[in-house]
Amino acid sequence: MSEIPEKQIKRLRSLISEAETNLAAAKELLVSVLGDGETITAPRDSIVSGPDGKIIEGIFDGQIMIGPDGKNYPVPANYASKSKLVEGDILKLTITDDGKFLYKQIGPVERKTVIGTLISHDDKYYVEVAGKEYQILYASVTYFHLKNGSQVSVVIPAKNEDAAWAAVEAAL
Repeated sequence: MSEIPEKQIKRLRSLISEAETNLAAAKELLVSVLGDGETITAPRDSIVSGPDGKIIEGIFDGQIMIGPDGKNYPVPANYASKSKLVEGDILKLTITDDGKFLYKQIGPVERKTVIGTLISHDDKYYVEVAGKEYQILYASVTYFHLKNGSQVSVVIPAKNEDAAWAAVEAAL
C-alpha cells in the first residue's frame, strides 16, 4: 500500500469539513421551509480537526455560540452586531493553531424585521416590540448611537416566538 501524500490528506479533510457544513446548512433550511417547530441543534459530530485548525459548529444564542459539547464559545459582540446574527443561527468556529477564533455564519435562520423602541433596565438594553422585549447587544447601542426612546428596526427569528434577543438593523 502506497503512502498518501499530505496534500491529499489535507484536501480530504477540507472536503469532509465542507460537507459537514453544507449538511448543517441544509438541515437548517429544511426546518425553516417546513416550519415544523423542530428545535435546531448542531450536529453531534461537529467538532473536527481540519487543516486550518479545530473546527466547531454551534448555535448562536443571541450572545454566545453553544457548541455540540455544551460548551460556550465567546462571539465578539462587534461581529455579532455587524453580521446581524440572531438566535438559532448556525456558526462555524475555526480555532487556528496559533489560537485565533474565526467565526462564520453557515446556517442563518429565517428572519423578520420589526420596529420597536429602545429601553434599558438592569444595565441591559432592549427593544420593545408590541409589548415584548428583545435584548440587544451593547455594541449595537454604541454603533448606532442609540438612546432610550430611539425608534429601532430589529431582526428577529421568524419562527421562534420565545426568542429573547434581536439584532439591530437600523436606527430610525
